[in-house]
Parts: sequence; structure tokens; C-alpha cells
Amino acid sequence: MKPLPIDVVSVQSQVVYGRVGNNVAVPTLEALGLSVTAVPTVLFSNTPHYPSMHGGPIPIEWFEGYLQDLAARGALRSLRALLVGYLGDPTQALTLLRWTHNLSRAGMNPRIVIDPVLGDHDHGIYVDDRLVQTYSRDLLPMADGLTPNGFELEQLSGLPVHDVESVIKAARSLLSAKTQWIAVTSAAPDTWVPGEMKVILVTHTDTEVITHPRIDAAPKGTGDLFCASLTGHWLNGTSLAKAVFLACQQVVLALSHTQQAQCAELVLSPLVRYPTMADMHM
Repeated sequence: MKPLPIDVVSVQSQVVYGRVGNNVAVPTLEALGLSVTAVPTVLFSNTPHYPSMHGGPIPIEWFEGYLQDLAARGALRSLRALLVGYLGDPTQALTLLRWTHNLSRAGMNPRIVIDPVLGDHDHGIYVDDRLVQTYSRDLLPMADGLTPNGFELEQLSGLPVHDVESVIKAARSLLSAKTQWIAVTSAAPDTWVPGEMKVILVTHTDTEVITHPRIDAAPKGTGDLFCASLTGHWLNGTSLAKAVFLACQQVVLALSHTQQAQCAELVLSPLVRYPTMADMHM
């Protein structure tokens, strides 16, 4: 019997209740026709902003075993992408690093997209403080692309990121021969006008500034949705710039549904209408 083919391994948080991490990434990628397997880094009852929360990081021997068993089952022969989000502790990053090296030695070189989840301007750093250094030293060098928010870009680069020019400078300081692009969400807040926000895509040679509507809703998980949507469209052959644009649109639609439902958790769009470029400023 043949193993189930896997297009994407999504390594990030999982919650019993809520729409963050793998609870967002898996349905988003599957809706784009991709076969996905979810590897949890933490298992919580819900996100920490609720009055109660249970759970914690996945034990490292379990986490390492999950990854090893995927290879042992022969499920990675068609692997096209590794998506990395929220991590429970720095040891998981080192395990991932060794695992990707083993994949490379076995002749598998999936695209690696990392969402370096550290925090945001409203709450500061909300993960293990050691992860800032861990991302910079161990994970960023193995990424083909990154999707930090403005706060995370500032933490990783050590540079201010308040306007478009400073975002471009900070993002390019993280690019390398391996890391070819960075899509910065909630970017350059000093340049926003009422009702709008920016995402900035930076490569070694080009920059795309995408302005999108700012919806009056603030559920968790929008960064996870953006990263998964961008990755899925990119894998499906869409140009990188258009994949970023479509990911922005999917987040805006989900936030609009969330606002209309007056829901505390992100409401994923049941049907996405992919617009023309004229629908948004680009």
C-alpha cells in the first residue's frame, strides 16, 4: 500500500478551542487543494488571553518522534513545503533544524516558510524570551521566506520599522542567499491613514507595498491565516507578489466575517472571491 502523500508539513500551535495556528493553517491550505499534516508544538485549551488556559508545550521526545515517524512512514516523498509558526521552546527549533538537514541529505528540499511568532506592539513578547535568539541563529537561515509582523521584524533585525523605508532596510538586513523574501504584516504604522493598513513584500531587488482595509475586529490568528494563504497560493504557482495580495484579501474577508458575526474567534471565509488588482491599492 502507498503512503498518503503530503504537500505541506505545518509545524505550529494547536488549541482545543479557537482559530489559531494549525486550526487555521490546515483548513486554509486544504481549501487550496493541498494535502497537509499538522505537527503541534504546543497544545492549549485556548489562547492565553482568556481567563483560564490548560496545556503546554509538546514534550521534546514526542515532538521529535512526530517528525521522525513522518519520514519513517514514507509520507514525505512528495513534500513541497514546510510551514513553521508558533514554537513552544528553543529545543523544538534545534530539532527542526536537524530534521530539515536530514531531509536535505535524503534529497528532499521543500520550500521553507517561517512565521517567527514572537509578539506584537500591543502585548510585547508573549513567547519564551529565548526564542528571539533562537529564530535569529537557527531558524531564519534555513527559511526561503518569512512573514513577521512589524514588531517581530524589529525584534529580529534590531532596527526601527516605523515607515516604509525603515521596514525595507530592516527586512533586507535579514535576507540572505537562502532567504529570498520577507512579507511584513502590520507594516510601517506611522504611514497608515484611517481605515487602512499595509503589508510590505521585500526581496533583494524589489519591494511591493500593499494597502488593505483595516477592519474593526481583532481576533487572534490573522498572522497564521496570512502565512498559510500566502504559502498555499505560492505553491500553486501564483507569483509571490500576487500570493501576498491574495493572502491580504483572505485575511480582510475573514475579519469582515468575524466582525459581522460579532465573534470572539476568527471566522474563516466559507468562499473566497479572488479580486482583480484594481480592487485594492498595490
